[in-house]
Amino acid sequence: MSTTLSQAKIAFVGAGSMSEAIIRGLIQTQVANPQHIYVMNRSDQDRLAFLRSEYGLQATSDPATKEAYLRQADVVVLCMKPKDVVTAFEDLKPLLNENQLLVSVIAGLSIAKMEVLLESKMAITRTMPNTSSTIGLGATGMSFSANVNDTFKQLATQMFEAVGIVSIVEEEKLEILTGVSGSGPAYVYYFMEAMIKAGIEGGLTEEDSRQLTLQTVLGAAHMVQHTQEDPAELRRKVTSPNGATQASIEALDHYKFTEAITKAVFRSAERAKEMGEQIAAPSPVSKTS
Repeated sequence: MSTTLSQAKIAFVGAGSMSEAIIRGLIQTQVANPQHIYVMNRSDQDRLAFLRSEYGLQATSDPATKEAYLRQADVVVLCMKPKDVVTAFEDLKPLLNENQLLVSVIAGLSIAKMEVLLESKMAITRTMPNTSSTIGLGATGMSFSANVNDTFKQLATQMFEAVGIVSIVEEEKLEILTGVSGSGPAYVYYFMEAMIKAGIEGGLTEEDSRQLTLQTVLGAAHMVQHTQEDPAELRRKVTSPNGATQASIEALDHYKFTEAITKAVFRSAERAKEMGEQIAAPSPVSKTS
């Protein structure tokens, strides 16, 4: 087992946008060798050809080649959809070994359920990145199974730091983290949609309303990052008594803006947990059941 990502062989099961985001980050930051990155899917040859051409990695949907990639990998990253988990895990079970690090990017799927599906106590890192990882500004939550040693923890953390920041949390907090940062970009996009729409309704051109909204959100985020002040304090500083901003905040309060965001975060967390619970092991669950 290699102790550095630059030497580690990394196999991605699933060739979608999140796999590509992580791969791009690993290669652009030069923390992994493209020749040591393997990507596999079931049948989409065009997608695999693109990834080979774009990143210089190795990619296949051939069963024998996939088996070879998986057996020699130091790190196996699971990026399939929840609906494909049971079938995929059945295929993976005989090919994985306890010297490997398994990294899951599957929403809601607990470490305990992965251990049952794989009938193994191998080292598992459960992660929840968000879509901003595709531009290197991701936020990833991460939890470890009991068998993840310090070397594996370092490898997993380094992988996701290549596409943004990493927060290591207890596993039971991954669902609420999903509600905050996993689904969070969508709340911001939705908010921006509403601002753009209001600007157009008020007489701005679509282009002006879009650019003003974009720069406003970008500037506000940078202000929080640059000043390190509490967002509530920054809000107070720009909210003059009886001014236009105070009037707008009162309108948001009237429509329960804070309550709506809080409910959105908790509903996302709840749904992530539901999705994980809906992944059922085939019967019998395991040889020991």
